Amino acid sequence: MPTTAVRFPFTRTRPFDLEPEISELRESASISQAELFDGKLAWLITRFDDVMAVCTNPAFSSDTTKDGYPEVFEGRTSKADKEKSLISMDPPDHDELRRMLTRWFTVKRAEAMRPRIQALVDELIDGMLAEEGRIDLVQDFALPIPTAVICWLLGVPEKDHLFFQERSGTRLAVAASSADVSSATTELMAYLDDLVGVKIEQPEDDIISDLVHQYMLPGTLDRATLVDLARQLLIAGHESTASMITLATMLLLEHPDQLADLRANPELYPSAVEEVLRYLTIAQLLVGRVATEDVTIGQQVIRAGEGVRALLNAANRDPRVFTDPDQLDVRRPNVRRHMAFGYGIHQCLGQAYARVEMQVALETLFRRLPGLALGVPLEEVSFKYESAVHGVHALPVTV
Repeated sequence: MPTTAVRFPFTRTRPFDLEPEISELRESASISQAELFDGKLAWLITRFDDVMAVCTNPAFSSDTTKDGYPEVFEGRTSKADKEKSLISMDPPDHDELRRMLTRWFTVKRAEAMRPRIQALVDELIDGMLAEEGRIDLVQDFALPIPTAVICWLLGVPEKDHLFFQERSGTRLAVAASSADVSSATTELMAYLDDLVGVKIEQPEDDIISDLVHQYMLPGTLDRATLVDLARQLLIAGHESTASMITLATMLLLEHPDQLADLRANPELYPSAVEEVLRYLTIAQLLVGRVATEDVTIGQQVIRAGEGVRALLNAANRDPRVFTDPDQLDVRRPNVRRHMAFGYGIHQCLGQAYARVEMQVALETLFRRLPGLALGVPLEEVSFKYESAVHGVHALPVTV
């Protein structure tokens, strides 16, 4: 690989837009070289078709422990700091575990939960309307929704949702030390191991009970793997959706013409959700791969052992696929082509629930709170520019 390379990740300063360096790289070359924080080199993949090719080619491994994997989180470069997860597993291990979970994450199941989600959203808005003090859209609205949904699915008591929010936040922060990440992981695992013990004796209609009695007790799945799988689902199940609800609310408030169209035509919300998913693409630093053999992407040969970073946010703003991609358009045709949930075998397992949660949350929020507005100027909002998943730390609003 040539030694002249841009530094990556780029410094993000725009809450809703791509870093200009990403757009420039995508238009100047389909694949570029990047230097990571540790001085190692990797390939940046920025065009839609090339990102899709990387995500579907079995010659690229997601295993973060393989030599050459392009790590962007400083402090997590040793193999001891990297645990296995669904998004960092390769077949056949990945496929076997995912098959155990698939029936719980269907569109039909997500739609069946819509009335319960609607009731929760209405309850949260009632609380916001009754609140006399400062309202934080993250803590008072966006975060409780997906946290409750994943707790319902897994059988975790709702009283423990703050415990999981805090520890998953530590694990997702790029600036978190190895010690902080290790401590958060240990606490999560201990809690979930205790919960597995409860489900052995008192099974209910939830994912953990199902895994215990269908797979663990018969000997197909060991307890440690089950506990770790539950941890992964808890973390993935609330942080990203909460960020999407919050950022989507801000984005629509910043585009009053689009918001007015939605309020006048609420049937547009499903397509509008797809558009904000495309536009924001909050998984800004999640797709890393390492080549296990020589493979050509575009016109570039990537050698075995070389790392790759596929940029979903760059792909979702590719003008070769989306007309005027930097414009928000809630009536955009064919917007479902986006890759906000990833692509290929590692595509987000919980996307059906995320869609229902966002549709219900946004439609109800803007219908019931016609005077909703930011409580501080946009430039005073604290964004998670340093995180693998884009979002905000807090969002004061007035109703």
